[in-house]
Amino acid sequence: MLQASKLIARGQGLATVLLQRAATLTLDWDIRQKSRFDAETSDGRQVGGFLPRGTVVRGGDVLLTQDGTLLRVVAAPQPVLRISACTDHHHGHTHDPAFDLMRAAYHLGNRHVPIELQPDHLKIEPDHVLADMLRAMHLNVAEVREPFEPEGGAYGHGAGGRDHDHGHGHGHGHAHSHGHDHAHEHGHEHHKHG
Repeated sequence: MLQASKLIARGQGLATVLLQRAATLTLDWDIRQKSRFDAETSDGRQVGGFLPRGTVVRGGDVLLTQDGTLLRVVAAPQPVLRISACTDHHHGHTHDPAFDLMRAAYHLGNRHVPIELQPDHLKIEPDHVLADMLRAMHLNVAEVREPFEPEGGAYGHGAGGRDHDHGHGHGHGHAHSHGHDHAHEHGHEHHKHG
């Protein structure tokens, strides 16, 4: 089995002809955010990914195997919700579609779900609770099969972000002002009696 442990982001520095000839690995988002995975190349070879922890593989990246084989990663089409602004409803007031979409991104970001941001739409993994919330905000929500490339950042750790509830009242308001009362114990002058 081939072992791939090096990632070349977007295949930078590699000759185009090499990339065109490379076999491809079609991986969905779930696999592309794991540092250990098994997959099959477009020419039928088994490959094991052994990437540094926290690595997120993007479509267009290139994996290098231990024998020097280049594998071009393709983001697999997968079920996603495609969220776009509704431009045709008139509740007696004008609506700004871009603002609606921005507000949706804000609410989704608050729930720490991976989101792909595009100028005219958002994509998230299928979730009927979120879909209902978005429809209630007058957005179009379509179930499609497309590659999913969420923003980097808060969810680069394992498969996180999907298992905590979409409930309310989670305490993000904790103060970040602690951390000042540690490390004052050393080097002060109160111990030197004598």
